[in-house]
Amino acid sequence: MITFTDVAKSKVVELMQAEKSEGLALYMSITGRGKGGFQTELHFAEENEKGDDDTVVDAGSFKVYIDAKSAESLKGAEVDYVDASPEGGFKVKNPNPLWSDPKAMAVQEVVDGRINPGVESHGGWVTLLDVKEDIAYIALGGGCQGCGMVDVTLKQGIEVMIKEAVPEIRQIMDTTDHANGSNPFYQASKGGASALS
Repeated sequence: MITFTDVAKSKVVELMQAEKSEGLALYMSITGRGKGGFQTELHFAEENEKGDDDTVVDAGSFKVYIDAKSAESLKGAEVDYVDASPEGGFKVKNPNPLWSDPKAMAVQEVVDGRINPGVESHGGWVTLLDVKEDIAYIALGGGCQGCGMVDVTLKQGIEVMIKEAVPEIRQIMDTTDHANGSNPFYQASKGGASALS
């Protein structure tokens, strides 16, 4: 299902040993999709953190827990480790298409081509998480998370652009925890405009 290069295996083992905790496994999940491909999160997890439906892969010197919702999209992926700055770290080469659903593909195209170029100028980004039953689930990050103008950007920018390009989408659900935004571009009390206006 998932393979690791020898360099990646060695690095995982090295980092696990530095944790000085028995019974750790590497946990993998897909957290989003974008121009660069799947956004994959890797972290160490205790056995009790493994979900009942999660897949377990024996990588030889360690186990890998694969999030049940991410398993299909991680089939055939290869994990490598690059020891160089500034792009060093674990790299996941994933041969799977970002989306198989035509609606999701169309929404992703709008996010990549129209929405993100606008919000990037304000230090933010939008990630399409899923499309289910004509609802597009998104998360906002960077300057968009906690921004005082996020409602305006969502209602007058993101929703309008997606629904205009993909009329089958009837609702956009923002799943972002805006209370944890650290440095919004606009403060609610100071007014401002949508990043997409």
